[in-house]
Amino acid sequence: MTSDGDGFPAPSALVEHARRFREQGGTPAVPRVAATVLLLRPADDVAGAGSGMDRPNGLSAPPSARPYGFEAYLIRRVAAMAFGGVYAFPGGGVDPLDSTAHVDWAGPTPAQWGARLGLAPTSAQAVVCAAAREVFEEVGVLLAGPDADTVVGDVSGADWETARVALERREVGFADLLAQRGLTLRSDLLLPWSRWITPEFEPRRFDTYFFVARLPVGQRTRDVSGEADRTLWISPADACAGELTMLPPTLVTLGQVAACRDLAGVVAAAATRDAASPVTPRLEDSGAGPPRFLLR
Repeated sequence: MTSDGDGFPAPSALVEHARRFREQGGTPAVPRVAATVLLLRPADDVAGAGSGMDRPNGLSAPPSARPYGFEAYLIRRVAAMAFGGVYAFPGGGVDPLDSTAHVDWAGPTPAQWGARLGLAPTSAQAVVCAAAREVFEEVGVLLAGPDADTVVGDVSGADWETARVALERREVGFADLLAQRGLTLRSDLLLPWSRWITPEFEPRRFDTYFFVARLPVGQRTRDVSGEADRTLWISPADACAGELTMLPPTLVTLGQVAACRDLAGVVAAAATRDAASPVTPRLEDSGAGPPRFLLR
């Protein structure tokens, strides 16, 4: 899916579904709060290659082929999942334990996060914890360290994988996992970017907070969750070129990040982003032209 300048083409299946929803007077489902993380790394950093699908032989692209100095990590959801077959960022729904568990915390306080996200402190903690938890569950990247100034290194060993699986199966909570290993959640490594709410006609709706984060030095992404059938590191510009199937939130976010010249520019841009006001895609289907999604 690519933008036509005024909106996004709407797949026929979604258009038919939206029309049935409208004709039958459907009741919108309550959106589930979720978090997703756009991982970024310098373009010449090959430490993140984990699945063997990042590039042929895991080689770095030549300097002349790099329009930007950084790359983004994308996963393609398996067809059986919600939004299957499209590329997205790692993420998922907020777990009840994300808001109630005591976690050793570094970076902005839950109250400060609440001010950025437009949430109560406990709800903001839940969203931030969900973002960090999901990126560890799905990608094997852990945004935590022994103290407020450091980050753990390689977490791909067998003992870490056992811990990740236990977390994924909810045999252990995220806060408990960190406490067992004497680690502090580095909330400052997550940068708030935007908020999107699924259109009303969708049966499964999400109120999703988007974050960006740099891949910690020494860590690498791994395709471990079983929720993806392909993963890749790619420049944001190349990702937006039209060859990858993406929904508007992913495509728009990549386009916004692509406007930054380097990772420092992404950090500077994140500081001024409105991550509280939701973007709510609206289907325009008036008959005056082809149906399309408009952002409002």
